[in-house]
Amino acid sequence: MKFRGWLFVLSLLEHTDASAVKRDTAQAKSYDFIVVGGGTAGLAVASRISIGLPASSVLVIEAGPDGRNEPGIYIPGRKGSTLGGKYDWNLTTVPQPNANNRVFSQNRGKVLGGSSALNLMTWDRTSVAELDAWERIGNKGWNWNSLYNAMLKVENFLPSISYGEAGVGHSGPIQTLISRIFPVHQSTWIPTMNILGLPWNRESLNGNPIGVASQPSNVNYKGYVRSYAPDYLKLTGENLVVKMDTRVAKINFQGPTATGVTLENGTVISARKEVILSAGSFQTPGLLEISGIGNATLLKKLDIPVVQDLPSVGENLQDHIRIQSSYQLKPEFLSFDVLKNSTRAAMELALYNAGLKSLYDYTASGYAYMGWNTVSKDAASKLRAIADGDKALTSVIDKVKKSYLAPPLSQSVPQVEVIFSDGYTGVKGYPAANSSLFGIGTFSLIGVVQHPLSKGNVHINSTSINSKPTINPNYLSHPYDLQAAIAVAKFLRKVATTEPMSYVWTAEYEPGTAVKTDDDWKSFALANTLSIYHPIGTAAMLPKQDGGVVDPSLKVYGTKKLRVVDASIIPLLPSAHIQTLVYGIAERAAEMIVKEYK
Repeated sequence: MKFRGWLFVLSLLEHTDASAVKRDTAQAKSYDFIVVGGGTAGLAVASRISIGLPASSVLVIEAGPDGRNEPGIYIPGRKGSTLGGKYDWNLTTVPQPNANNRVFSQNRGKVLGGSSALNLMTWDRTSVAELDAWERIGNKGWNWNSLYNAMLKVENFLPSISYGEAGVGHSGPIQTLISRIFPVHQSTWIPTMNILGLPWNRESLNGNPIGVASQPSNVNYKGYVRSYAPDYLKLTGENLVVKMDTRVAKINFQGPTATGVTLENGTVISARKEVILSAGSFQTPGLLEISGIGNATLLKKLDIPVVQDLPSVGENLQDHIRIQSSYQLKPEFLSFDVLKNSTRAAMELALYNAGLKSLYDYTASGYAYMGWNTVSKDAASKLRAIADGDKALTSVIDKVKKSYLAPPLSQSVPQVEVIFSDGYTGVKGYPAANSSLFGIGTFSLIGVVQHPLSKGNVHINSTSINSKPTINPNYLSHPYDLQAAIAVAKFLRKVATTEPMSYVWTAEYEPGTAVKTDDDWKSFALANTLSIYHPIGTAAMLPKQDGGVVDPSLKVYGTKKLRVVDASIIPLLPSAHIQTLVYGIAERAAEMIVKEYK
């Protein structure tokens, strides 16, 4: 036990070693490359440029602090605990009129590593057809093969008897594994989904995600800590510098050429080669707009000199929507909810700190991807009719999404994700401490609609970077999305009431048996549909005439020496969580940049 404890301490020291980051002590005023945003994509692209161009200097500017010593970040079982806290930008939407006028949280990481420090560590991949679609809509060279090879460079998968070898990488800086702890009742997950028509997919990262699986998580087996974007910094040399707790006020231009950045305190730093924006789907478009790139009407209204009239900046916002149900376990099944008991939590934390198996190891590792026919043939028919009946869905994005609903793509492109997550997740809330139900064990099923047809936007409303952007995803504004959420919510109950999962619980905690009729389900969906925090598309890689902001080299249209490398360039929502794809985009971008300047 003492030996394993020392192994844990040593691995944690390696994980959090501040010497792995060269801080900007010299206060240099000029670098070859300036990367704005030290998040998932920013640290990956900066590190690979540092390695590939060792004679070039690279500066990463991150608005948040270094959170590598924060237990809420590095302990897997503390996942979600940092949302809404000091490491979060704490952004929100405007009231959503089609979702009971609710305001939705839009959590984004304001910390070294960005949202890779805050996410729930899901490690999956989308389908071949969805990435090949990128090339078909005008992005030459961006397809399954190119992105798959880039994504494989990211990870180092720890082999497991419950997972195959196809589709995983073994040489990257991000460590991935199958969780070493599963609650007993999760053993019902795969057989239940099998009975509902989904095969066990033991190699779900190889471009064929349909099926049910125990997916990997980005956790380092040494010490069992989160493995995330700062791990890239261990690869770099002295030519990469990180400036934390620092905000960029704007990008500077000479004509259409980006020359560097101005910091919030007025300091000007020059970029001899390029400025690379990696501030994310909500912050990247805002920095473009505040710097003079965007819809000229908006910019003039705010008295911002127009560098490039590019109306698509901030548009094409897409996000996955989720809905969840939860079930009260029989007393003999131990749930993650026991950590709400402070005595039990302290005991489990002591086990974790000693390097022993603990509930704090747990990540939600039960995932299933499926088409609408698995959910319900009736729902599949109705949803396709809704999409086909909307003659306004004429953009290249809309046409691709509609193609997923018909054969043959409806057989290979998932439309729904269901996640088995131990412990409570929902809107109702876990029973209060003074409730007779406090202390119950629960598990949750989370259903995610993969290709909503609603699109929104994000824009600045002020020239001050301290004004939060106006975010309007237009959740549930398309009738397809509401009907999809209803169909998924009904399916979650079907999953839970199917053997063998039906054996492990006694009562449906949420939504509860009072929800029965179609009107009940509609009301539940309107009140309980949430975001799963996968915003993309606001600086989309598309032909300019189709709403593009960047070209296939990720250069911003009408400018020079300015690229965008983050989730905002993704033109189409993938049927997957987005972190592996964002890392892959950064790897691909670095390849192009190194090739151009070598």
